[in-house]
Amino acid sequence: MEIAEFAEFSARPVEGVARAPRPDGFMGLTVRAVSEVSTIPATNQLEALHATFGFSAFRGAQQTVIERVLAGNSTLAVMPTGAGKSLTYQLPSVMLDGTCVVISPLIALMHDQLRAASANGIRAATLTSADTNRADTVDRFRAGELDLLYVAPERASQPHFRQLLDQARLCLFAIDEAHCVSEWGHDFRPDYRGLKPVLDSFPHVPRLALTATADEHTRADILHQLGIGEDGLIVAGFDRPNIRYMVRPRDNPARQLKTLLAEQPGPGIIYAPTRAKVEKLAETLSADGRPVLPYHAGLSPEVRAANQAAFVASEDMVIVATVAFGMGIDKPDVRFVAHAGLPKSIEAYYQETGRAGRDGDPAMAVMLWGADDFARARQRLSEVGDARLSSERTRLDALATLVETAACRRAILLRHFGENPPEKCGNCDNCLEPADVTDASTVAQKLLSAAYRTGQSFGIGHLQKVLTGASDDRILQRGHDQLSVFGILEPEEALILRPVARALQARGCLIANEHGGLALAGKARDILRGEEALLIVKPPKKSKQRKSRGSQQEPNPVGDPLFDALRALRRELAEQGGVPPYVIFHDSTLREMAAKRPTSLSEMGEIGGVGARKLEAYGDQFLDVIRAH
Repeated sequence: MEIAEFAEFSARPVEGVARAPRPDGFMGLTVRAVSEVSTIPATNQLEALHATFGFSAFRGAQQTVIERVLAGNSTLAVMPTGAGKSLTYQLPSVMLDGTCVVISPLIALMHDQLRAASANGIRAATLTSADTNRADTVDRFRAGELDLLYVAPERASQPHFRQLLDQARLCLFAIDEAHCVSEWGHDFRPDYRGLKPVLDSFPHVPRLALTATADEHTRADILHQLGIGEDGLIVAGFDRPNIRYMVRPRDNPARQLKTLLAEQPGPGIIYAPTRAKVEKLAETLSADGRPVLPYHAGLSPEVRAANQAAFVASEDMVIVATVAFGMGIDKPDVRFVAHAGLPKSIEAYYQETGRAGRDGDPAMAVMLWGADDFARARQRLSEVGDARLSSERTRLDALATLVETAACRRAILLRHFGENPPEKCGNCDNCLEPADVTDASTVAQKLLSAAYRTGQSFGIGHLQKVLTGASDDRILQRGHDQLSVFGILEPEEALILRPVARALQARGCLIANEHGGLALAGKARDILRGEEALLIVKPPKKSKQRKSRGSQQEPNPVGDPLFDALRALRRELAEQGGVPPYVIFHDSTLREMAAKRPTSLSEMGEIGGVGARKLEAYGDQFLDVIRAH
């Protein structure tokens, strides 16, 4: 919407801001203004939860956050992806008198959440440049006919939008992806910095900030930037126990990813570092018949939108994308997320892998990494300003620890966010297949010596030839066969030379110059002097018979005629309604239907995920399928 157009909307005279009655009466629950609420009984909260969403109990910290909101207290909730953050403002929005204004960073995310909220009978709308019904939305907002209004931070900070807010009854400000407000966050968005003056204009309206990825420093900055007191911080934990973390050296990424796709039949996201690699991987992986599409900023907006829509609606599609993809996707049934290269930081890795398994079913997070990833990342550090250099170096070192560790991956992740997890999780590669750790300090000393004595200008291929005593013209011409390091590597040491090189580059002890030559850096001299040890994970012996432990038991009873029939009906209804299948019902809901086989609408209403609106809209059709089986 242009500013002039928006100003016209917001300047219209307002005839009243009392909340319009809900058409469904909301199950007879009393609706009150937030300023009048001290406590709303837990029984009413559970009634509202079941009526709206079809759930009989809250998960994790949801109830704690909701109780603070209903009591009018501003809150920063740090909750893991998939923990149901949106419910913490959606439920209060139907219980309180007024509209909850949701500030969200991406139009795609807003529209995705709009579909899901509307399917549950929540009166919601978006006010974005992509909407054609903006005048109607403004009128509904001013008339009190909306439970939720989604806007972007760019619009929310405009003076004209503040004028519009003056003309409506508000019950809550919800700031989604709140880490974007902090310069210390990994997705800093300057427009978020303009929100606090708007929020301060409505001191009696509580504010709820939500994020899944914020370390201690970032959390403190969010509280300050959004004017939330320290007593309003709720950290619900970061663990995603249904995700299995797997980290592997990148060998043949196309082959490794084809194996993953063969083991994981559900929808998946593969992140590649460049547009060219996105295109190449998508083409290679689609050759085996699996639907695979690319997504990156170089594609036209129409192609990007079509590919994204196809992925969201699919039950088996794989999207290969740059990291720009995913923040606006709330698809709950993503079964795996794979990184074909090193992510930007542990925070980014946590957020990106968190797009898998939001429905709570088993999911996979696979990372393929190489020494060149760390070489490029350390080169980029030279472009970082002095103010951020130390924190960025710390983040890269944390990634190095994650990929190199022989200990529990999940424990490394959770400790990074300030938690104190058990030593083993039982659901990562190192816990499932304990790694064989070896002291490679001697091999590291030989490699570092070779790099130094050859002038710190040759890559690992040349250094390997020198250390193993392989004579070729290049070595002879430079006299490298006369060096003391020529041929000093024992055969068994040669087997771990490249893993040692990867480890040294990950730790910043070997850095690549612009021509690919390796030079000593960091603690290289400490290793050479024997003051620093280098322990590495010994690479497993290759075996064609070796069965990958990467696959997980498919959670859905595929092959059960009733479950397949329920899925087919869901697919048909989704096509008719122009929404993704998961908006109708999640797989977990269909599984429970197939297991319990309800025979009446009242029994169907007891199935998890079947709220009042969905029971009325779809109950009879799903009962007909169940009766037929």
